[in-house]
Amino acid sequence: MPIPRSILAKDDPADLDLTVVSGTWPSDVGGHFVVSSADQRTHPIHAFFGDGILVRMPLRPDADGVFPWRPRLVETPSVLLRRACPDLFVAGPVGTSSPFGMVNAANTAPLPWGDRLFATWDAGRPVEVDPVTLDFLGEVGHRDDWAPALDQPVLPLVSTTAHPVIDPERGCLWSVSRDVLSGAVCVIRYDGTGSRVERWLVEGASLPQATHTITQTRDWLVLADTAYKVDVQEIFGADRTGANNPDGPVLLIRKDDLVAGRPSVRCREFRIAPEVNHFYARYDDSDGVEILMEHAPGVDIGMYLRADDLDAFGRPIDPALRGMYCHGMSPTVITLLRFDPATGRITERARVQDPERYWQAELSAIDWSLEGQTAPTVHHLVYLGFHPEAVNQRALANYGDRVDRAAFPAEETPAILVTHDRESLKALHEWTFAADDYPTSPVFIPRSPGAEGRSRYSGTSPGGHDGHLLVLVHNDDRFRLDLFDAADVARGPVASLAPPPGRTVPFMIHAAWMPEARPAADLPRHSFRDDLDHRLDALPEPLREAAMRVADRLP
Repeated sequence: MPIPRSILAKDDPADLDLTVVSGTWPSDVGGHFVVSSADQRTHPIHAFFGDGILVRMPLRPDADGVFPWRPRLVETPSVLLRRACPDLFVAGPVGTSSPFGMVNAANTAPLPWGDRLFATWDAGRPVEVDPVTLDFLGEVGHRDDWAPALDQPVLPLVSTTAHPVIDPERGCLWSVSRDVLSGAVCVIRYDGTGSRVERWLVEGASLPQATHTITQTRDWLVLADTAYKVDVQEIFGADRTGANNPDGPVLLIRKDDLVAGRPSVRCREFRIAPEVNHFYARYDDSDGVEILMEHAPGVDIGMYLRADDLDAFGRPIDPALRGMYCHGMSPTVITLLRFDPATGRITERARVQDPERYWQAELSAIDWSLEGQTAPTVHHLVYLGFHPEAVNQRALANYGDRVDRAAFPAEETPAILVTHDRESLKALHEWTFAADDYPTSPVFIPRSPGAEGRSRYSGTSPGGHDGHLLVLVHNDDRFRLDLFDAADVARGPVASLAPPPGRTVPFMIHAAWMPEARPAADLPRHSFRDDLDHRLDALPEPLREAAMRVADRLP
């Protein structure tokens, strides 16, 4: 059951017409499916570091029964500068660099905010796009407000999170900015208009690896050190020898302490293990700060496969997988933890771990409405399975006895979609995919959203159980979108969409659901031209002129 060889194809993104190829498409499924991908045509060394591509697909067919799949490259300043000076951009193990600075790939996760849409990335400011055309509108905030990790002439390296959060009650976007050398972290607030963001240094705090995810409750922001480590010697051409930290800090920051005009804020610090990548808080914190943690022991996102690698069983890696990240070397652990800011105590309320079947918590789907976050009922999660061909011997050597090779299944195992009870983490329903399927990017679609008395993202029975799940499935025969009843995924897909046979798409990362797609409103936004100042003087005249030409093209 190999990973699809088409998953890292470098073909031009193609417009495709998807149709129902099995089952019946329910009449109560609507809105739009939005998904991010990395453009493999830019030949990134790590497959996740290509320029950002977005797809927005309406979930109602047109008059001919077609669901239009229309990928669009997000034409950021980075993309336009690369197009103007292609020979100056060099792919490396942690991104693409140039004399202008570091590329903001904007390729990881689409982030809806009301009628607005943003694309995100762990090493760049969020990028706003038009929800209908996907045209670039601007990066969020002036570069100086983010305290760039590397303040380069045009394209600063902003180490941030790919998962900023929208505060449904304060009407703002919360993000972070992190110093890659010291780990010092700042909280960022964007109120939605204008060219500035606010920043507070978190006093005495350090996140030594990364901040891939942040989450929130009504009163607290939650930051955690996440399992992606930069290996400095790898940047300079040597082999990667570091392993992700086995544990890390969790920072709780009271929102009311983030007062305009103050330079810093205090936090409450905890420590958890094993390492974590994605986590989700219950918005209601009246009984404590409760967080579902998708731990990632033995998943080294920073380690990518090389064509000369040997896999977990000592076999040559298929060169078609060059650039794919190293898959899970240990079984997944999921916990439900309650944090008490007053006492500093962590209480484990539930845990799930199945070494036989639950390998690599890939991605999850939840109800993102205010009502659903306040009282979640279920948590839908794709476990990708054990894939020894995507685990290289270099990673196993780095992790040593932290990986129990005796726990490896004898062969690859299939992916499983599981609906967990949100309180006990008990598996309520499961669906096992075919051996050659590689699912990713699930989203929850509420039934009858925006009913009277509900927020626009909320269905009539919020929490994640009443609606549908849409799961993108890679397969070398053709990719497809499987639609499940969120109340009973064990029934299997109620319908599937697919293009003609043989049509595939490159790796899709995170996805989201939007209830509507409306043209972008005319709002004050940050302009790329405002980032161009005396720092341009560090560049030769032809490059200064190239930057100004790009500024002339952008909003």
